[in-house]
Amino acid sequence: MARALRVDVKDGWYHVTARGIERKTIFKDARDHEHFLELLEEMSKRYGVEVHVYCLLGSHYHLLIRTPRANASPAVQWLNVSYSVWFNKKRGRSGHVFQGRFGSVLIDGEGSLALDASVYIHLNPIRTEGYGLGKSANKAEAMGWVEPDREQLKRRLKALRQFQWSSFRAYAGYSRKPEWLVTDELTKRGGRQEYRRYVQEHVTRGADPEGFEDFRGRLALGLANHSNRRKIARSLLSHLANGET
Repeated sequence: MARALRVDVKDGWYHVTARGIERKTIFKDARDHEHFLELLEEMSKRYGVEVHVYCLLGSHYHLLIRTPRANASPAVQWLNVSYSVWFNKKRGRSGHVFQGRFGSVLIDGEGSLALDASVYIHLNPIRTEGYGLGKSANKAEAMGWVEPDREQLKRRLKALRQFQWSSFRAYAGYSRKPEWLVTDELTKRGGRQEYRRYVQEHVTRGADPEGFEDFRGRLALGLANHSNRRKIARSLLSHLANGET
């Protein structure tokens, strides 16, 4: 079967993914993560690609990029080849590191869905069975069929805030933003605080995310009433409930 043609669009927004061969781990230690981020910076300089969002997840990664020069394909190919060569040399191995070609979804030329794509990417670290957010459980919560446990919400929010290998911390103001990471486009409507709340409300299912704070071992829910805690974030995209991580 012929492979689908790549579509490189000037100023196009792309959700890019790549997975380790046989779903093997491609980020084994901190230095692997750090070097990949260094290559992201180099890619942005070489190809003029804007890196808006990233998330590195052990066996795969997600990116949200924009391409002023209509060159997503050569840019990401360079990124994956460069990382593969470095990864193999470091470990004295040979062969493929990534499973086939990288995946890329052209969102749209104007970037109107870029905000929702960024939420999807940033939530990936906690969209696991371990946090009660496997596919079926995530869908049930998003549809309002079940109410998540408060302690579970607290665990999810803490994990999201502490996850080191995504751009969420830079967006939310928890860490310094790398110079090569472009955040203005996705925060221009309300700044870092509003973006942080928007993402975290998807975790707390509509409750005020700033109310989930731990004081002397107790979970304080602030002034959010019971009905607000039950409210589902209506803007949650269907792919957040059904899509692949």
